[in-house]
Amino acid sequence: MSDKKETSEIENEEKKEDVETKAEKTAENTSDESQSQETETQSQESEVNASEEKKEETPEEKIAALEAEVADLKDQLLRRAADFDNYRKRMIKEKQETYDYANAALLSDLLDSLDNFDRTLDAAKDATDAKSIADGIRMINNNLVKMLEDKYGLCGYGSEGDEFNPDEHEAIGRVEDENADKETLAQVYLKGYKLKDRIIRHAKVMVKVPKQ
Repeated sequence: MSDKKETSEIENEEKKEDVETKAEKTAENTSDESQSQETETQSQESEVNASEEKKEETPEEKIAALEAEVADLKDQLLRRAADFDNYRKRMIKEKQETYDYANAALLSDLLDSLDNFDRTLDAAKDATDAKSIADGIRMINNNLVKMLEDKYGLCGYGSEGDEFNPDEHEAIGRVEDENADKETLAQVYLKGYKLKDRIIRHAKVMVKVPKQ
């Protein structure tokens, strides 16, 4: 009996200690929650106070801030306008230079032909043989045509007997021929020229047409 009584007392004491431990933990948790709520409340109060301080700007301060913002935007606008104006002037200058010197290479290549013509004219003053002068001029012409064809893609067209093409030839007259079965070039008054695939001058021709 004595042993059972002692065992019962020990169990009661252990239960009592467990209860006290749980009570202490509950008290600690409650304290922590209370401190957390206080900290959160203080933080909210601080934010409210800071917000109220920001809202408390004077009218003069607001005007000064707006004036500063306007001045900054105006400065940015003026800078961009100046940059655009400089760009526009530069583009105009480059375009004008391109236009002014676009034919510089061609003119440089033509100088040799001009020099040869000058030499031929000087030689013609004392020449007694017209054929030699004509041969010199023919040589200059051939060299000039070859240079324009090879380097710049310029080629002439239009010869007697070619089929008439209204897209390439300009008819300045027509003559009927009983032997003609289609329209052909009877005579070429002025040769036509193409720059690569583009016609830059139509050939002026007399057209031979079948007799009606």
